[in-house]
Amino acid sequence: MTTVKIPVGDIELSGELVVPPAAAGVVLFAHGSGSSRFSPRNTYVAKVLQRQGIGTLLFDLLTREEDQDYARRFDIDLLTQRLLAATAWLQTNPATKPLKIGYFGASTGAAAALQAAAEMQDAVAAVVSRGGRPDLAGETALNQVTAPALLIVGGADYGVIELNEQAYVMLKCKKQLSLVPGATHLFEEPGTLEQAAQLAADWFSGYLRN
Repeated sequence: MTTVKIPVGDIELSGELVVPPAAAGVVLFAHGSGSSRFSPRNTYVAKVLQRQGIGTLLFDLLTREEDQDYARRFDIDLLTQRLLAATAWLQTNPATKPLKIGYFGASTGAAAALQAAAEMQDAVAAVVSRGGRPDLAGETALNQVTAPALLIVGGADYGVIELNEQAYVMLKCKKQLSLVPGATHLFEEPGTLEQAAQLAADWFSGYLRN
């Protein structure tokens, strides 16, 4: 694991980059509101991806000071710009420059991931949302996503399921909506996070290796 600094304007965002030997691609993690690159759930998913030969970049979308401002956590446009800056960094970093790029978003990070994917078009190979709010990306961005998108939702995450169903209809790309039985929003029930991680790993493996 390599700790990296990603410049964005006049600030730097901290990240943790892992690139396995002969990596199939690299996935940027856009975490949700109030979370960080040290999120145990995202860290777990990242390790599952790494075991399948996929690189990962977990990084903070906001500085520590910015994260104290609750409204910024829901500033999807700001989060999207940060994700795009990290994407540009990956595209110039020697270790990751030749690799296909995927996005993994949780909660509000899913909206940023989909907005960024709409902007990047074919430069992003796949997107996965876990317990996300893809509806916050907006209809215009959802219509413009070309990367294959997987929406993973807890089967007991009532309210969020419906929001994902609404966003799913707006996606025009190759897409899939997967419900993990018995899981609530944070996938804290036994075995549910493992199921979500495996769904994500299979999705990325299928599109980052081609």
